[in-house]
Amino acid sequence: MAVLAVDDLRFRYRRDAEELFDGLSYTFSRGAITAVTGPSGRGKSTLLYLIGLLLSPSSGQVLIDGATASGSSDRHRSELRAGRIGFVFQGAELDAARTIVDSVIEPGLYAGETVAALRPRAYELLERFGLRHRAEHRPGQISGGQAQRVAVCRALVNEPDIILADEPTGNLDRENATLVLDALSGAAHQEGRTVVLATHDPFVLDHADQRIEL
Repeated sequence: MAVLAVDDLRFRYRRDAEELFDGLSYTFSRGAITAVTGPSGRGKSTLLYLIGLLLSPSSGQVLIDGATASGSSDRHRSELRAGRIGFVFQGAELDAARTIVDSVIEPGLYAGETVAALRPRAYELLERFGLRHRAEHRPGQISGGQAQRVAVCRALVNEPDIILADEPTGNLDRENATLVLDALSGAAHQEGRTVVLATHDPFVLDHADQRIEL
């Protein structure tokens, strides 16, 4: 599994904007959940986007297995995102035009896998999260809690080394929040993945193994 780290990380959205992270250096533990927390506006989501190679730092580096990922070519960053990083966004971000199973397999297609290879894995994940009976439904036909569990399935379909979750329980009741956190906990503690989540929720923080305070 990948070793994920940031070294002397700094970021500005504009040249005249406030600098974030103050040269943050940190190595994220494999097999653990690391919570990124702090007041609004301190850059919790931005840090995930940098780690996930969706943004480039103003200075410093994001490293995967000791190699600079943030400074690599667009193509290489895309390959890393597709094959080694899974994302869970706060609003699930499911395509309203796709069936649930097609939403789950989408990251695998970006990674170059075939639909035939991905569908059994997607159905297995949906079964694991109690959603197999919803596979042919569309996002408008399922609840918010179910949609967020679909988002977790989508993040896991490529069996990524790294899972990034941005306020993954922000819109959920306690029951569904527990289901999502249990899934992320299993990915970390049982499967050895590196899980990083942004949150300000004390309930979520109680499930974390480590914290970064911004």
